[in-house]
Amino acid sequence: VQLAESGGGLVQAGESLKVSCVLSGGTTFNGYAMAWFRQVPGQSREFVASISGSGRDTAYANSVEGRFTISRDNGKNTGYLQMDDLKPEDTAVYYCAALYRGLYAYRDGYTYWGQGTQVTVSS
Repeated sequence: VQLAESGGGLVQAGESLKVSCVLSGGTTFNGYAMAWFRQVPGQSREFVASISGSGRDTAYANSVEGRFTISRDNGKNTGYLQMDDLKPEDTAVYYCAALYRGLYAYRDGYTYWGQGTQVTVSS
């Protein structure tokens, strides 16, 4: 299984950005829960959001709830993270993750990881 993120970049505070993650090399895409994590240099990786295989179950970190929206298109093997009202503290490398257990939006236990995409929010 391979995950490839795209869509990171530099934005100003208050703006929006959408990152994408394509899964390849696996079995049926809806068999995987998907998640986004982020990491700042010198800090541990933190959970941001997750979504079940069907898309019906989602979970968010308190710090992003109400501003970020996770979604997926099972026909395109792609997951998304829409980030609105971005803040400088959202600056991090964002990683896509997958788990071959799609029933719920799990917050941990992910086994497949992408290389990450940088998101920088200026004040």
